[in-house]
Amino acid sequence: MSISTVLEYYSRKDVQEAMLEVAKNREVVSVFKDGSFGKRPNVLVYPNDILQEVKTGARSFHCSVERWKNPMELTPGMNKEEMDSIRLGFDLILDPDVPDFEIGKLVTKKLVEALEEHGVKNYSIKYTGGKGFHIGVPFESFPARVNFKDTRLLYPELPRTIIEYLKWYVKDELREELLDLDTPINLAKRVGKEISQVISEDGIDPFKLVELDSMVLSPRHLFRMPYSLHEKTLLVSLPIEKSELEDFEKKDARPENVEVSSKFLEAKSKKRDATSLVVEALDWAQTNPVKEEPIAKPEVKKTVKVKEVPEELFPPCIKTILNGLSDGRKRAIFVLITFLRNMGWSWDKIEKRLMEWNEKNKPPLRMNYIKTQLRWHMRQERNLLPPNCDNPGFYKEPTMNVCKPDSVCLSGVKNPITYPFKKMAYKAKRKK
Repeated sequence: MSISTVLEYYSRKDVQEAMLEVAKNREVVSVFKDGSFGKRPNVLVYPNDILQEVKTGARSFHCSVERWKNPMELTPGMNKEEMDSIRLGFDLILDPDVPDFEIGKLVTKKLVEALEEHGVKNYSIKYTGGKGFHIGVPFESFPARVNFKDTRLLYPELPRTIIEYLKWYVKDELREELLDLDTPINLAKRVGKEISQVISEDGIDPFKLVELDSMVLSPRHLFRMPYSLHEKTLLVSLPIEKSELEDFEKKDARPENVEVSSKFLEAKSKKRDATSLVVEALDWAQTNPVKEEPIAKPEVKKTVKVKEVPEELFPPCIKTILNGLSDGRKRAIFVLITFLRNMGWSWDKIEKRLMEWNEKNKPPLRMNYIKTQLRWHMRQERNLLPPNCDNPGFYKEPTMNVCKPDSVCLSGVKNPITYPFKKMAYKAKRKK
């Protein structure tokens, strides 16, 4: 699809109106063809704001789960108290992630039924434009206060608790419906996994087939806007009715087939209809506390022990990366993990430093992605080296652009891990 065709779609008045309605009080970020994000913070207020972003190359628009008094007041590194002071509220977004479209439909249907059984009527569904579906419950559905505290202050802990409760609530019935759909071995194949990866002591585990992860919720978390195009498929992120779910096909979301009718995150009936859901979830959490799963530490392997090297001795490229990036973040994770491990840092300290670094990225990476990378490196038999300084895909590559050589670099450093030791040697010479 050419830029002119993308512009033609976003020039539709009905599409603009639908997007701007959802954009109110939200941070909205442009996404480009290669998956990179535009500047943050940003907002959409007028139809021309959409068109201007498209003319600069935007294909997709993502908006914040949280609603803000003024999204343009958001800055990197804000602490929870600062964000609480400008947060108006947040919506509940359920994002069942599974590569098999029919399994995705089944899980979406089951979660919607669970919401209905808790009295929630203000839910809405949309096709993401990619692999599956989003389910949304607007903030207006939640009670104004929970345990004597303003609900708007309970992000992300309240939606995390609700998601974990819903997983528990639907798990057994969902297992039975999945087994009606296909055999365990075929179900595993359909999601690209081995059977051993999707079973537990109770048999097949629905949430090893489908990822519905509450831990991806983080401050300034984004989701693809309704009626936005998907940046890769160029299908529309299309709101649909529950009655349309079973027969929905991806071709229905082609821009030329789309009519703006259903809305996403609209309060259709009375407010506070998710009160029962909140109460049940919090009661459940009393005996099933929601905890972030710690990263399993690997068994101790024989490696060369290095005394922990402090950050002040790090090379300019690593210090620049640690200040946060907008491009090249995934490559930077590989650089940071391999570098820090060779600097004698413990896995606990590396994990903590990566999470601090990720808060400075624009936008942050999903926490699950970082944890997956850590687990992979932990399983390696030896400490891998970071890429050499002259590797064309890393430090000097234009989208990353973190190579800022100083006199130590220019003295013959070919890999970042040699920099601290050269710097220490220079310091020792000066003392003599």
